[in-house]
Amino acid sequence: MAIISSKSQPPDRESSRAKLPAEPATQSAQLSLATGSLPIDEALLKPDATLDETGKQEEKIRPQRLREYVGQKSLKEVLDIAIRAAQSRQEVLDHLLLYGPPGLGKTTMALILAAEMGVNCKITTAPALERPRDIAGLLVSLQHGDILFIDEIHRLPRVTEEILYPAMEDFRLDITIGKGQNAKTRSLPLQRFTLVGATTRVGALTSPLRDRFGLVQRLRFYELDELSQIVLRTAAILSTPITETGAAEIARRARGTPRIANRLLRRVRDYVEVKATGTEITETLAAEALELFNVDPCGLDWTDRRLLTIMIENFAGRPVGLDTLAAATGEDAQTIEEVYEPYLLQIGYLQRTPRGRVATPAAWKHLGYQPPESQLALL
Repeated sequence: MAIISSKSQPPDRESSRAKLPAEPATQSAQLSLATGSLPIDEALLKPDATLDETGKQEEKIRPQRLREYVGQKSLKEVLDIAIRAAQSRQEVLDHLLLYGPPGLGKTTMALILAAEMGVNCKITTAPALERPRDIAGLLVSLQHGDILFIDEIHRLPRVTEEILYPAMEDFRLDITIGKGQNAKTRSLPLQRFTLVGATTRVGALTSPLRDRFGLVQRLRFYELDELSQIVLRTAAILSTPITETGAAEIARRARGTPRIANRLLRRVRDYVEVKATGTEITETLAAEALELFNVDPCGLDWTDRRLLTIMIENFAGRPVGLDTLAAATGEDAQTIEEVYEPYLLQIGYLQRTPRGRVATPAAWKHLGYQPPESQLALL
């Protein structure tokens, strides 16, 4: 059984039993016999006592309500309409698929939806749902209106994905009891719930699964002013004095991603506490700290600059194949393609051509090189 985390406090067992009819309890027992799974232990849903303080601080950093969420204006408008419509009809939210680069707030948005609807949110990841009994036990444990958040949903095993089809459409769970000629199929009704799936690769989802989501929304990168607000908010929660220009300097190097902005803020805070005797974070101090951590004004780290430098110095601006670039840098080709290239492509420092990768004139100038005429003509 996969270990599932829950951000909302689960309802009291006795009160839950009093409210539910007898049939679902019998169905849960049948499910345990059919799948060999054990009932979910609610103790597993509670955080470790030693991590309470850290967990509380992290929960404070995450916005709790839709009005506190900074950025993603169009997404918030769509979800606000969906929430109000569902509440007016006293229905559950439609299934929602969120996709986009990592660190943009997909998990946070799922928790906000649960808070706005006044329901529990259970969180798991697709790789944790390896066997049918993992997802079956989880689905049976959901109460009416609960939100089930599955991160990296494109990595769901095929068998698990097929179990979700009737669960999402008809709110039923099809299980097989017995084996061979004695096998029987039983359909167990489920409480109505909302599935929120998050993925960084929406194209990797199968069409049957993707089409079962009523809402499919993309999270975009954040603007500089939005990230500055996020940094200021996080600094206030962490009791870290910071100026608006200091927050803007951190936001400028955060690659349009709140997760990176909050991470950089913590590193700058450490630097200021040690090197500047705990004064407030100014633009100058933020720049000094981030230079120490090899994060330049465009958000490039040491590896990003090394990739571009090798392409410029070793290959004089000529196209470079991915395998050749991997051998020259000592990095894995898949790592270069999936980790480093996307951001370099987004900011216009790298271009893919039929002959290979090319550093653009903007990259040459950023690193202090003068692009040759041949390189300009090639582009």
